[in-house]
Order: sequence, then structure tokens, then C-alpha cells
Amino acid sequence: MGREAMPSEEQRAAERQGKAHRGRLVRLAYPVYGELLAGVLAGIVNMVWVARLGGPAVAAVAVATNVENLALGLILMAGSGTTVLVARARGARDPAALRTAVRGGWALCALLTPAVAVGGWALREPLASLVLGGGDGPAQRLAAGYFAISLPGLAVFFAQNLLDGILKGAGDTRTPMRLAFLGNALILVLDPLLIFGLCGLPALGVHGAAWATVAGRSAALAAGLVALRHSGLGSPDPCRTPGRNPLLRQAATARPAGRTWSALRATAATGLPMAADFTVRMAGSLLLVAVVARIGVTSVAAYAIATKAMYVATMSFYAVRQAAAIHTAHTLGAGRDGRAAIARQAALLGAALGALAALALLAAAPWVMRAFGARPDVAAAGTAFLRCLGPYLALLGCFIAVGGVFEGAGGSPLMLRVTLAGTAVQLPLAHGLAGFGLPGVCAAMALGAALQCLAVLALSRRFAPPPAAAERAADRVGAP
Repeated sequence: MGREAMPSEEQRAAERQGKAHRGRLVRLAYPVYGELLAGVLAGIVNMVWVARLGGPAVAAVAVATNVENLALGLILMAGSGTTVLVARARGARDPAALRTAVRGGWALCALLTPAVAVGGWALREPLASLVLGGGDGPAQRLAAGYFAISLPGLAVFFAQNLLDGILKGAGDTRTPMRLAFLGNALILVLDPLLIFGLCGLPALGVHGAAWATVAGRSAALAAGLVALRHSGLGSPDPCRTPGRNPLLRQAATARPAGRTWSALRATAATGLPMAADFTVRMAGSLLLVAVVARIGVTSVAAYAIATKAMYVATMSFYAVRQAAAIHTAHTLGAGRDGRAAIARQAALLGAALGALAALALLAAAPWVMRAFGARPDVAAAGTAFLRCLGPYLALLGCFIAVGGVFEGAGGSPLMLRVTLAGTAVQLPLAHGLAGFGLPGVCAAMALGAALQCLAVLALSRRFAPPPAAAERAADRVGAP
């Protein structure tokens, strides 16, 4: 037998490069996953408490949450745009550019917040009637009361999201995770106290749920502002030693690189495609519910429960996406083009997480439906749907994760087009395959995700550097 060929120096360099990028993505992503998952779990527990108040209360809080998710698309323009610009400035070790990016983010947040908070409060009653189908029933009145608290409270949510974006751009994803744990833990404690009037407090019902959310977010924002004020990220790897960053200290006293209005426009231009991408996904999800409604009430209930179970998996995809955006922007700011290698590692991580989630749901689907108290017919439909999700989750994980590389490199408009195309394909397919029940809808979801995944992988081939450049990048990828 002939001797096996030894790996070439180029192959060894590529392996070192891939390992370094993969490690960096994992270190950035797992705190983001903890942060996202904490919010999802808090939302589920919140609905469990509200469910004890009756159907109108559940409907009011459910629609209010959907409205808030749409509003989140707006603040993502400031938060995500700031994250990318701060990461680029950090990579370039440019305190003036970093301060400009932070200033632009706060300016855009200040511009958007009054329109949403004040405008939402003024229009709370028409908005409640719109989302609940008109009329003046109990659900509409409860939703309007919830909006009167939650929509002005979005000012806190917007500021908290932007602060998280600044810290993430600086390479610190652990502090936002800790702030999420703090805020959501406080919400879980305050929910029963304020909803049911325990420990001598007044029973506020649905209004209590809104006040608990605002209070928890306010505490997280206050703690985050303290953390940012004392931040000094002194290690070359901020993931390992958050809270010690001399570049942030220098940025606090550096002269901005441009005017505030120019910084605001740069943040908006960077973040707008990301916000639009999120909004398209939210709108697509809502329209998909309308398609499922054609099948029947049982299918809608099963789909709603299955979607909540899927959040545990999809949050991991978005965690890798954020990590890829931060790492890509940082390396480009430092003058190193690692997009091709980062995209490969992000794709592998996303697909692996999707496959792992698919296997878990395949085995645990009946117990998942039982945990939500589903009736036998709903549980059977939901179990079948969850067990069909394997291809969809693996493809979606790959697509979402690689999208972070485009975001960090300024290619968000391309990702928005891919998302629009996938949604435009998925919805008509789901409508046509709805006759096969939830498995038909699942097949349409998988086909839409396949189109998006193939498109983004094809576009990422533009990132491939010459072999010599890859070797040089491998030698520098671990450099601070």
C-alpha cells in the first residue's frame, strides 16, 4: 500500500484558520444564545400566569407581544447597525470611529423612540381594535390598557437593545447575557406579585404583566449603563475578560470622527437592511399562520405550540448569526478578510445545530406537546409536524448563520433580497400544499429554506480569497 499523502502547508494553514474562527464564533455565540433563550422562556412563563386571567387576557397579551416584535424591527436598525460599526472600529483600533458609531446609535435611538412610544400610546385604542378585529369587547379594552403601559415602556427596551449592541460590538457578549438574566428573572418574580396582588400589592391583572416587563427591563438597563460606564475591556480577547477594554475608555474622550447627523445616517444605512430582514421574517410568519388556519383550528393550535418549541432551536441559529456578524466586522476593520473561512464555519455550526435540534424533536415531540397541555388531537398533529422539521431546521440553521457574515461585511441588502425571495416562494407553496395538512406546510417551509440556503452559499463563494491570501490570513487570524 502506498503512503498516504501528507497534508500540504496550505491545507494545514486552512485547518488552523478554520479552528481559530470556529472557536471565536462559539465563544461569541453561546452567551448570545443564553440571552435570547432567557427572553423566550420569560415570555412563555408570563403567558402561563396571564392564562389564569382567562381568554380575553391571553388574547390581549398575545397580540401586544406581536406588536412589540414588529416594533423590535425598528430598534434593530439602531442596535444591529451600531454593533457592526463598533466592531469595525474596534478591529481598526480607532477610538474616534468607535465613539462616532456609539453616538450615531444613540442619536438614531433618540429619533425613533418618541415616534413609537408617544405615537403608540396615543393610538393604543385604535391599535387594539385593529389587531383584534374591531369592536369594543373585553380583549380590546385589556389590550388598550396593556398598550398604555407597554408602548411607552418600549423607550426602555430600545435603549437596552442599543446598549447591548454597543457591548457586543466591543466583543463582550457575556454582559448582555447577564443583563438578560437579571431583567427576565425580575420579570418572573414580579409577574405573580403584580398580576394577582400578592404580598400586599394591588392586583393589577393584565396591567401588572405590563408593569413587570417594564420594571425588569428598566433594572437591566440601569445595570447595563453602569457596566458600560465602568467598561474597560483590557484583554486582546474581550470574550475572555469582559469589562476591561481600554479602547472604550479612549473612545470616551476621543474627538468624534464626524458629525452626529452623519453618524446617524451611517448607523441607519448599516442597520436598515437587517431591520427589514427581521420584519419580513415576522410578516412571513404571521402570513403562514393564516395559511395554517385554512387547515383547521386543531392545526393552528398544534402549529402555535410547535413554533414555541422551535424557538429553542432557532435562537441558537440567530446566536451564531450575531457572532458571525461581530467577528466578520472586527476582522475586516483590522484589515483581514476572513469572510470565506468564517462563512464556512458559520454554515457548519448552523447546520449542525439544526440537525441536533431535529433529532431532539424527533425523539421528544410527544413529550413537548404534552408539556404544553395539548389535547390528544392537537398533540397528534403537533407531534407529526415536529417530526417533519429535520430538513427545514438544518437548512434554516445554515442560512441564518451564514447571513451574519454578510451583515458584518455590509452585505445585508443581499440577505434581504434572499429572505424576500424565500418568503415569496414559501407562502404560495404552503398554500398549495396545505391540503396535505401540517406535513405539507412543513415541506413548503423546507423548500423555501433550501432556496435561501443555496442562494446564500452561492453568494458566499465570492468571498473566497486566493490560496496565498488564505495562508497569510491563517497566520494572522489569532492576532489581537
